[in-house]
Amino acid sequence: MPAQNAAASQAPPSAAKVVTPVAYVSLEQVPRTQTVDVALMLNIAPGYHINSHTPSQTYLIPTNVTLADTSGFQPAGSNYPAGQMQTFAFTQDKLSVYSGSATIWLRFQAQSDAPLGEITLPLVVKYQACNATACLPPAKVAVPVHVSIATPDTKPKPTHPEIFKTEPKLTQESAAK
Repeated sequence: MPAQNAAASQAPPSAAKVVTPVAYVSLEQVPRTQTVDVALMLNIAPGYHINSHTPSQTYLIPTNVTLADTSGFQPAGSNYPAGQMQTFAFTQDKLSVYSGSATIWLRFQAQSDAPLGEITLPLVVKYQACNATACLPPAKVAVPVHVSIATPDTKPKPTHPEIFKTEPKLTQESAAK
């Protein structure tokens, strides 16, 4: 029995367990027709990396965030961090990767007919995790982000100023789709 337990503990983790996403929302309530920013922090398990949003090789799977259902919100901008160029034993090429952690900045606009009250932005993170010698199968991880929709005359109240004070410029061209 102990030999089986030792073998099981050496099995590679599920790709979905290698990355832990944590989302922060910039406003306590989002007035209809206004925008809200989301800082999506990806915490990557030690010894692993994921391809950046713009991988250095066309055959690599990019890290990407999508909005699974747009009822209530539309993507309005994003900013993915630059990858770190690293070399690995399985290739001579330097690869653009994220390791440790990476923050993806996203902006969404509340639609004029968005339902009032608490809703969930159903984000999905797609990535492929690898270690120094092998890659795990690609993963899609759901990240439910809870947002409260308010009437258009509601004054926005910022949340998490320690996170959003360093927010980079978001571009429409690379918006989460």
